[in-house]
Amino acid sequence: MQRLIIETRDLVKTFEGGLVRALNGVSLEVLEGQFVAIMGPSGCGKSTLLYILGGLDEPTSGEVTVDGIDLCSARNLDAFRVRKVGFVFQMHNLIPVLTACENVQIPMMELKLSNTERSEKAANLLTMVGLKERLDFVPTKLSGGERQRVAIARALANDPKILLADEPTGNLDSASGQEIIQTFRKLNKEGRTIVLVTHDKNMAEQAGIIYHMKDGKIQGEI
Repeated sequence: MQRLIIETRDLVKTFEGGLVRALNGVSLEVLEGQFVAIMGPSGCGKSTLLYILGGLDEPTSGEVTVDGIDLCSARNLDAFRVRKVGFVFQMHNLIPVLTACENVQIPMMELKLSNTERSEKAANLLTMVGLKERLDFVPTKLSGGERQRVAIARALANDPKILLADEPTGNLDSASGQEIIQTFRKLNKEGRTIVLVTHDKNMAEQAGIIYHMKDGKIQGEI
């Protein structure tokens, strides 16, 4: 039986002293191993919800529990992020002077691994996402799709149970976007829990569950 790995209850997030209500009572449940996509217009609160699930932001009120950790009372969110979740953003945010292999190693610096262990693990992750021949390439020598696959490998560096993605195909052409879609499908089939927000219908259709979000609320399943 699949266990509940993400749960939110009545999440509210306001900005500008309460004048802007980005989340307006969001309740969400995600089971371990599920692939969930959240769609909706710009400004509906999708990214805000994702950042709260990943411990990058805090709700104004409500509850959020991820893999048994109450994020509203957790004392060390840095440790949570290192161990539990991997992030893939619309902008790959790779360090331009580092190779693909070196970029993937950055999250591992928090772990007690030798230089050789980090390098070997990064190489294995890049091979897994189809970049075995690109280990020593800097980002400017990679295509857009390849850079985003490096970002996915980096997100997996510390073996997180959950992968959170914010418009991962947003800056890519259709061919590169398809590469990323296939990568996410593969990761989910291997058991990774994935929650992503996207405008890309093709990306969302790979998910087992698609939610529609509007005006800070999840309206229902598509």
